[in-house]
Amino acid sequence: MAPVARAAALLRAGQLVAFPTETVYGLGGAARDAAAVAGIFAAKGRPHFNPLISHFPDADTAFAEVLADGRARALAAAFWPGPLTLVLPRAPGCAIAELATAGLPSLAVRVPAHPLAQALLREAGVPVVAPSANRSGAVSPTTAAHVMEGLAGRIAAVLDGGPCAVGVESTVVDLTGPVPLLLRPGGVPEAALAALIGPLGRPAPASAEDAARPAPGMLSSHYAPALPVRLDATAVAPGEALLAFGPALPGAGALWQLSESGDTVEAAARLFAGLRWLDAEGQRLGLSGIAAMPIPEEGLGAAIRDRLARAAAPRG
Repeated sequence: MAPVARAAALLRAGQLVAFPTETVYGLGGAARDAAAVAGIFAAKGRPHFNPLISHFPDADTAFAEVLADGRARALAAAFWPGPLTLVLPRAPGCAIAELATAGLPSLAVRVPAHPLAQALLREAGVPVVAPSANRSGAVSPTTAAHVMEGLAGRIAAVLDGGPCAVGVESTVVDLTGPVPLLLRPGGVPEAALAALIGPLGRPAPASAEDAARPAPGMLSSHYAPALPVRLDATAVAPGEALLAFGPALPGAGALWQLSESGDTVEAAARLFAGLRWLDAEGQRLGLSGIAAMPIPEEGLGAAIRDRLARAAAPRG
């Protein structure tokens, strides 16, 4: 089997494949597969569930997942394929895993220009999330050798396309509001963007770690349920729903199992969907809150605990 066809088959099967883009090498996983997305966080040792960029072979497939306005279409016509990421509202029916968007109502989309990336995306036939293919905190990789230095044994394959031409990450522009915001400078200069859609603003300063961030490289918010969340529950109080990890506690008015076997990768893949379902079901049943069982710090447990702590934080 040809390397691109094999890599595409691995992606469709839920495996992780590193591949070159014009910016840096990306660590790819099927964007609609929450377990594959969780595997990316585990492989990278990524400390938070930051939003990931979803990659597509062309603008039409990208815009099928988001609500694209005239500004987005103008930028896409000028710079796609290329090193530009657009953050747009998720379209109704968008099937990208919530873990890939950190539970936010927006989605970061890009059409890479590298011929191998293009070939892989077309062959795979599914959107692919792909943060830089390195351990979290390490220098982004621009060759296949760089990828293997950090991720050997953690991923299924690497497509070797030689050194990346741009070598810095894509420019990220947030178009979810009336004023376009430059979230991250990158491969497309700001002046070129402004020439098409006018001046770009900057995101408001973060109020420390609790601020929402809609793009990679910026701390992201969790899906915040309406029902209060109680952490490290060892018993279920009357009227509570249960977010279970391992053998479930008795007495819950509604139950969502993150991982009966205690697997933090499986739990991460099911976290956002579970919070959303328990919130809706709990409100429907008139429950008073959500009890979350303890999660260990190991593996993706720290990231899950971080998200649950934000879900449980006092509401302003």
